[in-house]
Amino acid sequence: MAESFDGVLRHDGLDTWYRVVGELDQAAPLVVCHGGPGLTHDYLESLSALADGRAVVFYDQHGTGRSGHRPDAPDGFFSVELYVRELAALLDHLGIAGGYHLLGHSWGGLLGLEHAVRRPAGLRSLTVASGFARSDTYTAEVGALVAALPDDVRTVIETHEAAGTTDSPEYDEAVRVFYRRHVCRAKPVPGEVMRTLVALAEDSTVYRTMAGPSEFRLTGTLAGWDITDRLDAIEVDVLLVSGEHDEVTPGAVGELHRALPGSRWELIPDASHMAHVEHPERFRALVGEFLASAGARVDTVGS
Repeated sequence: MAESFDGVLRHDGLDTWYRVVGELDQAAPLVVCHGGPGLTHDYLESLSALADGRAVVFYDQHGTGRSGHRPDAPDGFFSVELYVRELAALLDHLGIAGGYHLLGHSWGGLLGLEHAVRRPAGLRSLTVASGFARSDTYTAEVGALVAALPDDVRTVIETHEAAGTTDSPEYDEAVRVFYRRHVCRAKPVPGEVMRTLVALAEDSTVYRTMAGPSEFRLTGTLAGWDITDRLDAIEVDVLLVSGEHDEVTPGAVGELHRALPGSRWELIPDASHMAHVEHPERFRALVGEFLASAGARVDTVGS
């Protein structure tokens, strides 16, 4: 296993914790952006296996995990722009802004898209795992998944959503049914995923601020988010990966794929939102091959 080291970056008044697995002076490193918003890097730790000839960089975004928390943050503090700035600051801090690959899962994929449309000079490729281009599409597609749940489960979800009682134990149990179908189908749920869920339960400030109290409707600062008309600014190779049963449905990922001419989309059968833990070898093989081909193409173009 590759050696690793941890560090802390001070930015925007908060500490950002990070871990580097492998050596930064090898091939262009892979920077991994976790989802949520408000999760932690833990559930993506299996991607450290990609640290073969290149470093893999994980970090906990502002307000999550081992990084600084702000449960009393003023309105508007946790925003897309905050996390775009944090990512750029981390790249500079590590001295890798001149050459790196980016992988974002779920919200991290949205962050990756926001980063890529700004045309950073050092970005070599972008992998978006279970990401989408428009919040409204995500909400509509998830609504269809909820409608397909057993009647008793769907009724509980709809009743508590309408009443604003999404902190109810009954609601939580109904949501778990959805999760087992569309978020993580691995049995048992891997320890690294559980660590992320425990951390979210301990401080859900970021999640509730940006996504809202529900998994099924984006009512926070991500409500109305739409990057479709900016995607033509992306100049690097893009890999899209998602699962057959993903809460970010093939319909949502397909919309993103169509808006990114030249992007490659791999739909993993019998997988949901966490394909990287449900089918880890398949997922890592796809990403590893993509990184190698994208790196070779960049080297050829730049020669």
